[in-house]
Amino acid sequence: MIEITNHDFKELIRYIKNNYGINLSQKKNLIEGRLSNLILEKGFDNFSEYLAYVFADTTKLEITNLVDKITTNHTFFMRETAHFSYFEQQVLPYLQATSKDKDLRIWSAGCSTGEEPYTLAMIMSDYFGSDKLAWNTKLLATDISVKALETAEQGIYSKQVLHEIPSMWKSNYFKQKDAENYQMSEQIKQEVLFRVFNLMDEIFPFKQKFHVIFCRNVMIYFDHVTKMRLINKFYDMTEPGGYLFIGHSESISRNETRYNYVMPAVYRKG
Repeated sequence: MIEITNHDFKELIRYIKNNYGINLSQKKNLIEGRLSNLILEKGFDNFSEYLAYVFADTTKLEITNLVDKITTNHTFFMRETAHFSYFEQQVLPYLQATSKDKDLRIWSAGCSTGEEPYTLAMIMSDYFGSDKLAWNTKLLATDISVKALETAEQGIYSKQVLHEIPSMWKSNYFKQKDAENYQMSEQIKQEVLFRVFNLMDEIFPFKQKFHVIFCRNVMIYFDHVTKMRLINKFYDMTEPGGYLFIGHSESISRNETRYNYVMPAVYRKG
């Protein structure tokens, strides 16, 4: 394993923190472990040469590849099930009753390999049923990982990954691709718009505010200041009465947010 010097370590964590919000100050061993093989594959002998190459790449492809290596894109269908139950039983009825134009704006921020937005799309398909054609339920799903988004757009998942989903979903919304894998139906795939997006961007370039924002298990990488700055930006991009869902391993101080607490990891804009 290639060791990183203190100078290179500080330079890397400062760059990642400033540009992606991710705090790696306690992750020296993780960085060495996950990047050593990549450095050798690229033909470099040490971190100094590799980082100089990464920072000089104007296409940003190399830094994207680096970030992919040092972050964990682990998710699964129906993760933190209580959130999806609340979304179906409380949020959708509220939006259905209050929407004036039948345009629902939902954002899955940090969507990883697509399980979360696809779950939301299937819930909405079931909920609206035959009335769905009258509603715009297409949702936005973003992530900084190009690799994760490529997997999401393909919508191919192993049968082990689908083990926990309702059998009706598997029948209605997936088709078997081969002995080991299933692919999401075009009906559901067309409901999700996948885009590369960095939550640390100063400006959120969205023309309209969202009724619901899911950003779960993303802010575990952020320090407190970065997290609260993002929460405030989310608040400004949330419609009055709209919801924010975060991960159960994350928390927001009720004294520091304008959102109202609803239930564990669920907040609402008054």
